[in-house]
Amino acid sequence: MQWETVIGLEVHTQLTTKSKIFSGASTAFGAEPNSQACGIDVALPGVLPVLNRGAVECAIRFGLAIGGKLNRVNVFDRKNYFYPDLPKGYQISQFETPIVEGGALTIQVGDREKTIRLTRAHLEEDAGKSLHEGFHGMTGIDLNRAGTPLLEIVSEPDMGSATEAVAYAKALHGLVTWIGTCDGNMQEGSFRCDANVSVRRPGEPLGTRREIKNLNSFRFLEQAINYEVRWQIGEIEDGRAIQQATVLFDSDSGETRMMRTKEDAHDYRYFPDPDLLPVKLDEDWIEQVRATMPELPQARRARYQTEFGLSAYDAGALTGSHVLSDYFEAVVASLPKADPKLVANWVMGELSAALNKAELGLAESPITAIMLTKLLGRIQDGTLSGKLAKQVFEVMWTEGGEPDAIIAAKGLKQMSDSGEVERIIDEVLAANAKSVEEFRAGKDKAFNALVGQVMKATKGKANPAQVNDLLRAKLTG
Repeated sequence: MQWETVIGLEVHTQLTTKSKIFSGASTAFGAEPNSQACGIDVALPGVLPVLNRGAVECAIRFGLAIGGKLNRVNVFDRKNYFYPDLPKGYQISQFETPIVEGGALTIQVGDREKTIRLTRAHLEEDAGKSLHEGFHGMTGIDLNRAGTPLLEIVSEPDMGSATEAVAYAKALHGLVTWIGTCDGNMQEGSFRCDANVSVRRPGEPLGTRREIKNLNSFRFLEQAINYEVRWQIGEIEDGRAIQQATVLFDSDSGETRMMRTKEDAHDYRYFPDPDLLPVKLDEDWIEQVRATMPELPQARRARYQTEFGLSAYDAGALTGSHVLSDYFEAVVASLPKADPKLVANWVMGELSAALNKAELGLAESPITAIMLTKLLGRIQDGTLSGKLAKQVFEVMWTEGGEPDAIIAAKGLKQMSDSGEVERIIDEVLAANAKSVEEFRAGKDKAFNALVGQVMKATKGKANPAQVNDLLRAKLTG
């Protein structure tokens, strides 16, 4: 029996303000437990919250980036529930009138694009953190995160697979880091995903959803959704109904497990926070924020295709992060002869592979944009073949140094003497009479074998294009 998967994501992005959303306490990561929780954060009697203007500006930037509606008047509400890490007994959030409504995000799934609609994005404060390890069976509470500013971004249930959900999460991660509203550090909790997952047979109404909470890696997001889909289908096919619930993903077992039955909005008894005035966005403020917006990823992708002639896939990969895109543009702009495709191949190929293998970010790369420009320049002027350039790249990565110095020290300069190349070709032809006969009998593979023999004899230093031309001339002349 065929099944359809329906997925919506709720993503909590920590905003890049230095202080909390309603107090002046620091948001810096890694401080001693409870050392960054002030009277407002821990709800001492008589204290009053004061809204952080920077958090509002982050929300405006995001609303502009996704083409959403910015509610000129938006309201903070109290979301009431009891949990040990929530000292007030309620969370300040936005319910009826969020700061952003609507908007959309275009994602790349393989070779196709898909638009994911957004429901809303609202400002709220984070709770503290429960610590379960090292307390001899007890739970510790760290309130450093209490009051940390969040923008919760809620999508419509427009995703139909774990692959699409991961593509959306990555695109959203790329966008919020691109516009500077979130640092995107998933290990530190700056970008956390909740996945609402249900299944149904084609044409039937939406099934009962279960919410997988606090997924802090794209790999866990994919694993959790795939397991949950299999579990729900199995339950239904065995005649059991799905109960709406909040579940956690156990990365060790690869399974989801129920934490509690799922509450609905009325269970939280939302009401407007009496200590906070409505937030009013005037047009001048919005325009001031708009003036600081960078070129957005979607616009840059389109420009790369029209201006640089790159494929949709290449343009999408190169605009996955602002740092990567700026690195690519810096190399393209500095090359003696503009060749965006050559640069794209090296940035997405050798450079990305080396970074992934070393588990480094681009900012930590030992090969700067200037150094890569110098290396690619030596390909363009014929000093290096592609194969030799990869050898130079490897030395640059592992040992450091400038390309020209490495080329000289390692003797990696490409052969440019056509007479010497011709001499080697003659030797190869004399030693491979059978391959010569096969080529002249119409077997093209024999030509490739002869090219390989020439490149081997020159230790990869001959210009492949020159070898092809000279070899074909001798065989057909």
